[in-house]
Amino acid sequence: MKKILIPLIIIIVLVGGGLLFQREYGVNLLDKDVEDKKKTKEETNILKGGIFEKYYTKANRKLSSMTLEEKVGQLFLVRYNKDDVEYLSNFNPGGYILFAKDFENHTKESMKKEIDDDQQLNKYPLIIGVDEEGGTVTRVSRFESFRNERFKSPKAYYEEGGLDLLEQTETEKATLLKELGINLNLAPVADVTTNPNDFIYNRSFGFDFKTTSTLIKKMVDFANKNGINSCLKHFPGYGNNVDTHTGVAIDNRSYESFVNNDFLPFKAGIEAKVPSVLVSHNIINALDSEHPASLSSSVIKELRTTLNHTGIIMTDDLAMDAVKSYVEDGKAATLAIQAGNDMIITSDFISMYKEVLSSIENGTLKEETINQAALRIIAWKYYSNLF
Repeated sequence: MKKILIPLIIIIVLVGGGLLFQREYGVNLLDKDVEDKKKTKEETNILKGGIFEKYYTKANRKLSSMTLEEKVGQLFLVRYNKDDVEYLSNFNPGGYILFAKDFENHTKESMKKEIDDDQQLNKYPLIIGVDEEGGTVTRVSRFESFRNERFKSPKAYYEEGGLDLLEQTETEKATLLKELGINLNLAPVADVTTNPNDFIYNRSFGFDFKTTSTLIKKMVDFANKNGINSCLKHFPGYGNNVDTHTGVAIDNRSYESFVNNDFLPFKAGIEAKVPSVLVSHNIINALDSEHPASLSSSVIKELRTTLNHTGIIMTDDLAMDAVKSYVEDGKAATLAIQAGNDMIITSDFISMYKEVLSSIENGTLKEETINQAALRIIAWKYYSNLF
């Protein structure tokens, strides 16, 4: 009996001592995920078994060589302005989102060169995103130098030629964007409405929840097959709400309504391994009556736990009026990161970058929160073959 107990006691002491040493002196994020049994389900899912699982070892190694300032920069997807890129490269933004004006007066060749030059200016590879939904939202194909006619809405192609035509046009779209150096299309729209009078109707499929869910899964499949990142928007579902670019949208639907209806297309896209989800600025009273969804930990928790999304969560542009109405100046980015977003879309990068650093310095934000978001973003970039 003693022969068995003595080795067992030694093992217990060694393991206990090792854990104490790790808690005292720290280990990398992956080791902590394995050792710390108090990790939340969200954190465990992200670092083990998630969409970027096989890229975390490399990402963690990269993260360990980065400064705090570099990691903070990675958390921002910045509204693009060619004239700003060289200066902003000093702050290591995670990437840029381009709008129609950025493609005007360009050819395919000149746009590709510009984006390639932007990548060369930055220490870390950039996510280059665009809203090329089709229909009413086209940033690239509206210009004849990129396509003879702008892409129609996915709904229009589906009604015209079913899944075959939808796949054909989504393949063409992905090919065009990749040729330009764009690696993220902020689409498809997973919102559900069947009322033509609703703000989001023309950008949605306009079908019921079941049909929309089927089509969203296909849209994610098409993007993944063609090697371009897609992004589901606008979680947790726009419904019949007003445009948050210009004001606050307050959603009074029940929680059960979201779970049984609006969540379904997002769930379908997540199960199809969509790499990113964008969160709206709507006030969802059933989840959080005080904060826009993009700044609400309760809303983000639904994505992480209820829907098991292990990829990137990003805000809609935090410079929108809907956010300004609910947040004190200098607080939006901090609240977004505290809520659990990985990436912040912003038209006001430097101010928000400085805000986040200040929040870390005064203890409002923990550096390990920054580390976790930055780790996902770096893993995403490995997944996207940017490193």
